[in-house]
Amino acid sequence: MAATVDLQPIEPMEARSASQLPAGPGWQFEPKWDGFRCIAEKLGGKVALFAKSGKPLGRYFPDMLTVLEQLPADKLVLDGELVIPVGDALSFDELQMRLHPAESRVKKLATSHPAVLVVFDMLIGPDGDDLRERPLRERRAALETLFATIANGSLRLSPATTDRHEAEIWLEGNSSDRDGVVAKRLDAPYLSGERAMVKVKRLRSADCVVGGFRYGTGSREVGSLLLGLYDKDGLLNHVGFTSMIPAGERAELTARLEALAGGSGFTGRAPGGPSRWSTERTATYEKLRPELVVEVLYDHVTSGRFRHGTRLLRWRPDKAPRQCTMEQIGAG
Repeated sequence: MAATVDLQPIEPMEARSASQLPAGPGWQFEPKWDGFRCIAEKLGGKVALFAKSGKPLGRYFPDMLTVLEQLPADKLVLDGELVIPVGDALSFDELQMRLHPAESRVKKLATSHPAVLVVFDMLIGPDGDDLRERPLRERRAALETLFATIANGSLRLSPATTDRHEAEIWLEGNSSDRDGVVAKRLDAPYLSGERAMVKVKRLRSADCVVGGFRYGTGSREVGSLLLGLYDKDGLLNHVGFTSMIPAGERAELTARLEALAGGSGFTGRAPGGPSRWSTERTATYEKLRPELVVEVLYDHVTSGRFRHGTRLLRWRPDKAPRQCTMEQIGAG
């Protein structure tokens, strides 16, 4: 195992959110991968992985430290995304499982499902040159030259294009491995810590049953709607929530929800399942009769649940609750 001391984290360049891809010439577009952002560093016999926060990741990804150690370069700093392929897709669940306190458990996971670093930028080249002041087009060319010499499948070069139409296809595609698209100026240097990139997240919609709700903290008005989808056995599974309810609509909606109280709520997977984030409150909710359907926008699905809160798009009185199935989000 390579030594992992004395290397210091480099703050990564970040992105500001936008609703659409920038137009005009001078942009490079890349997929936004669904993983952990990572700065990978090598200096002589020392290697290290750093998260976006600057915290070391090496102890959770010993397999990737070995990959870096075996690279022929003496000095190298790469910017990329740590992902874990399982079958034909990337598994965010497997990625999260790596963040385990037991070293033996981490080693076992690293053996069963090795990590991959999808690389999209190079800050220091294999000859030791600092590339951060150079424009992206030069850094990208140097990165492609490096990857022409790399035969290790645990390091992959992220696709890139200057064709906005191709980037829109990435954005509209069905792949669960991509989080959206990132746009970068071809003439721009690497600006650590600055939101110098543009990210457009891919949002999808699903029609969900409102299986329950929670009151707002210290309030008797609705704070969040709990969302459910039916599985193949006809059970209503909790898949997420939305709290984006306009303040002016909360009183009327609360009365509407309370009129449906006393129903069965979620008959399958319920809110507040086993999780390091679970509290007594997460399992407490007001059960409803499954009659209301709402369309929400979401970004990611992990283990049959929306990973983040969703955006309420519209109510769907035209949709029968039983039509709201897990198949919408690619789950059974």
